[in-house]
Amino acid sequence: MNGLSLLDTGAALFGIAALLGLVNHHLFKLPFTIGMTFSAMLASLFVMGFDLLFPEVGVGPIVRGAIKNIDFTYALLHGMLGFLLFAGAMHTDLERLRSHAMPVLALATVGTMLATAGMGGAAYFLFTNQGIGISLIFCMVFGALIAPTDPVAVLGIMRAAGAPKALETKVIGESLFNDGIGVVIFALLVSVATGGAGDHHHGAEAMTAGSVALLMAQEVIGGVLLGLVMGYGAYRALRSINQPNLEILISVATVAVINMIAFKLHTSSPLACVIAGLFIGNRGRYFAMEDTTREHLDIVWSFIDEALNALLFLLVGMEILSLKYSHDILIVSLAMIPLALGVRLVSVSVPLAGLKALKVHFTKGTTRVLTWGGLKGGISIALAMSLPEFEGRDAVLGATYAVVVFSIIVQGTTVGRLIEKLIPAEERQQSAEDAHH
Repeated sequence: MNGLSLLDTGAALFGIAALLGLVNHHLFKLPFTIGMTFSAMLASLFVMGFDLLFPEVGVGPIVRGAIKNIDFTYALLHGMLGFLLFAGAMHTDLERLRSHAMPVLALATVGTMLATAGMGGAAYFLFTNQGIGISLIFCMVFGALIAPTDPVAVLGIMRAAGAPKALETKVIGESLFNDGIGVVIFALLVSVATGGAGDHHHGAEAMTAGSVALLMAQEVIGGVLLGLVMGYGAYRALRSINQPNLEILISVATVAVINMIAFKLHTSSPLACVIAGLFIGNRGRYFAMEDTTREHLDIVWSFIDEALNALLFLLVGMEILSLKYSHDILIVSLAMIPLALGVRLVSVSVPLAGLKALKVHFTKGTTRVLTWGGLKGGISIALAMSLPEFEGRDAVLGATYAVVVFSIIVQGTTVGRLIEKLIPAEERQQSAEDAHH
């Protein structure tokens, strides 16, 4: 298994994803991405149990060796994330997003920074009280990697529950932008924590407040500009032809090239992919495509979205095999779950309270739905696994995994019922009717 090629690994992952998807469809009947995570976790626990009962067979070491061969962090951050964010942005109504720009930007910026600081402080208190030695700066790094939300798994549930479009737009908009903001904050904090080791352009002596601000501007402004340039270039190319297959190829190539250029220039690939996706999905869709192309484009990108999410949440479920747990780590990991929810509540409530003071109206139950529906996902695990060795790293990995799995499986399966309870039936009915028009 250790000699698996990239092609063999990809084939095995797609095969396992298809099999577990089938099992979930017939047996568990959970929403797709939630069912994939749950099924993969059960399979991983089965492997662990089998290895304990029959250690001479050596199934555990074989599977762990195969998982170690998969560079989950590189695959997600340098590839999958860009495609997933582009797909989400391409199907987001820009006019509706503009009408909710203030809450979306407040949640994605102020909310993400509050979540980073709050989670970092809570983690430092919890880790040190449990006797786990870890510096405050690496606790802040943990806060940054756990702050971004990944509501891919919950959007389908929200729509099925008839969540008002205003609320749905806030959830989508926040997730599209706070992934990019969260990755930038994470990279900056890792550079500070390692004295610049996380970025070969910045030595330890260069990590001053000014250089951190410059690096953040480079990531954020550079990412937005790259997304605009690539999105406009793709739009002009789409306008010049009427060839559905070629137009789809251009959209896929746009994301691939953005990923390549962004990592060469040290700009934010997630933000660039979001901007390009919004550009092509709105202006490109209505001014550069025929009906046939739009239909084919939606089918292809829907498949890309579902396939990559299947692999992503499959890997999330399988990562349990690569974690190292002790009694102390298990305690802090479980205790981190309610702390993460409490910090999420504060990071949502503060920006929304400020906007309410400015007379911005919100749907009833917005704070509670955004809190409980703020799922953590594969990006948090990928960022945690990319961390260099430091004292307390295993505790950070364990806590990250616990928060992510709880949010996907528990919050993801219950947020629909929360929406139905908080939002009157007539509002949900109106939302469903609007979606069909």
